[in-house]
Amino acid sequence: MKRKKLTTYDYLACKGKRQLSNLFVHNKEEAAAAEEAGIDFIVAAHDVPSFGINATLDEVKRIREAAPSCYMQSGGSSRPASEYEAIKEGLEYMSYGVDCVYVGNHSLQFIKAMRRENIPTIGHCGLIPGKATWIGGYRAIGKTAEEAVDVLKWTLALQEAGVVGVEFEVVPPKVAAVVTKKTEIIIMSMGSGSDCDAQFLFSNDVLGWTEGHIPRHARVYRDFKAEYEKLQRERVAAFKEFHEDTINKNFNDPKITVGIDDEEYDKFLELAEKIN
Repeated sequence: MKRKKLTTYDYLACKGKRQLSNLFVHNKEEAAAAEEAGIDFIVAAHDVPSFGINATLDEVKRIREAAPSCYMQSGGSSRPASEYEAIKEGLEYMSYGVDCVYVGNHSLQFIKAMRRENIPTIGHCGLIPGKATWIGGYRAIGKTAEEAVDVLKWTLALQEAGVVGVEFEVVPPKVAAVVTKKTEIIIMSMGSGSDCDAQFLFSNDVLGWTEGHIPRHARVYRDFKAEYEKLQRERVAAFKEFHEDTINKNFNDPKITVGIDDEEYDKFLELAEKIN
């Protein structure tokens, strides 16, 4: 039975009623799996190789098609230079079927402009990778009372600006729980505990194929890296066998070739003799 697609109204209505699953997907195959698994919310980005995201905008469109029932977030990695550019970009993503736009690098002014144009947006609080230089690198945010209050203030400012949700990355769960209760938007935890409104993980962490450092807040459910290594070994072995069959002239197999009747073949030989 096909499930009902979450609208922004439905998404916000889940606050305080049920937890939402939020998964970053890299391609249409992962999106299709998320759809079948009943994941509520998917995220797809493109052209951010510095964060291991090599998908193109066309792939984002294919992801939307592969997961029609999932609420979907996308958006650019760079900060727009004006309200006009922010609105234009947001409307363009929505034209692809995207439900909400990531604005972790946008100013409150730009977010307010997008809200006036009815573009649902998702903010970011805590460890914001794009702003790591301003917080002293990749570290938890909110471990002191002053920082925790700043987290609350920034989240409330984002809410006032018009976002429908905020990614809460590596904020102490006790702090995240308080902020969640004090807000009306969806607070999505990335290593910030189960008292938020949603849990957000990356598919490469869930499936165990992350290259290099695995974030502390990641939870691994499968070991795809071992499976990919096994597939690579089998790939090499298959290619070797093909190479050997080529050298040994093992391609006259009637299972993969077509024949010619003896009578027709004899006629062909007679005709071929007459051709220089």
